[in-house]
Amino acid sequence: MSDLGSARLIVVKAGSALLVDPLSGAADGAWLAAFAADLARLRVRGQKVLVVSSGAVALGRRRLGLRRRALTLPETQAAAAAGQSLLMRAWEEALEPHGLAAAQVLLTPDDTEVRRRFLNARATLETLLDLGVTPVVNENDTVATEEIRYGDNDRLAARVAQMVGADLLVLLSDVDGLYTADPRRDPEAQHLAVVPVVTAAIEAMAGGANEGSGGMATKIAAVKIAGAAGCSTLITLGRRPAPLAAVEAGERSTLFEAAATPAAAYKAWIAGSLSPQGTLRVDEGAAAALRAGKSLLAAGVRSVEGRFGKGDAVVVRDLEGKEVGRGLARYDAADAERICGLRSDAIEAALGYTAGPVIHADDLALA
Repeated sequence: MSDLGSARLIVVKAGSALLVDPLSGAADGAWLAAFAADLARLRVRGQKVLVVSSGAVALGRRRLGLRRRALTLPETQAAAAAGQSLLMRAWEEALEPHGLAAAQVLLTPDDTEVRRRFLNARATLETLLDLGVTPVVNENDTVATEEIRYGDNDRLAARVAQMVGADLLVLLSDVDGLYTADPRRDPEAQHLAVVPVVTAAIEAMAGGANEGSGGMATKIAAVKIAGAAGCSTLITLGRRPAPLAAVEAGERSTLFEAAATPAAAYKAWIAGSLSPQGTLRVDEGAAAALRAGKSLLAAGVRSVEGRFGKGDAVVVRDLEGKEVGRGLARYDAADAERICGLRSDAIEAALGYTAGPVIHADDLALA
């Protein structure tokens, strides 16, 4: 279980209905200002926060004068291109009074599904968070098509939470959590404060509460993605000032608990779900270091077998052939072979770049 008070890293998703005034079509500065204060409060107590934000298309429609009809795909892409700068300006203006900087990050499905791009995107987000910057993530709608896209930002937020190893995903909605039935239609519907496991019965409850453009069913799909990565999910009402503070003050929400920690879930995925593309043989010192929780350095690698790319899964074996673990390689096979036995400070001279250890401890599941 993870909640707002205990979570180390939080991903918050805010939709267009919260960020854009429906009458004017402009950014809702008052809501953004209150929400920015909410984020700043979490940052002051040492928590890292990443925002997944909709709103580019809605803001771009106004800028391009496309407000009164359904958009074609090219018009949607054009609106996204025109609106993204407005969206970032709104976030920057809201965060700046609190001494917080924002950074734009636009993703496509390949960035979370293709391992090499996944590692690159994760490294960027982690660096921004370490620098104290608030990443503002959105789908890259200027190039997305109906066939190749996340489909909704609930799913994108869950994939981002999975990518960065978040403890908690917060989905700001237009309802204050999950009910046993649609509360607008059934006065007997009961609010659920905590859901330990998403069962078929829970999914059936969500199917009847089709709120907003995504609907509760899409939020439950996001809950399942995040939960498989060890990330709990909180669904609560977003259309109120400082919605995170409201939850901590006792306002209603639904917490979907994750069964494992993000780190444990990620390593279980590496160990059991990926097909190894190669093998790294390591010396006794490296094997001992790995078992002690250290990263695999090039100096400890004695040989490279197989043909693998950056981000592919590989098996690590000691010189006797015993499996030490499985992990994601930060170099392809050819480059890994070129740096076998090298000290870390000699890698850049040999390759012209460095990606750090051959396998980072975070990307290694011990046998």
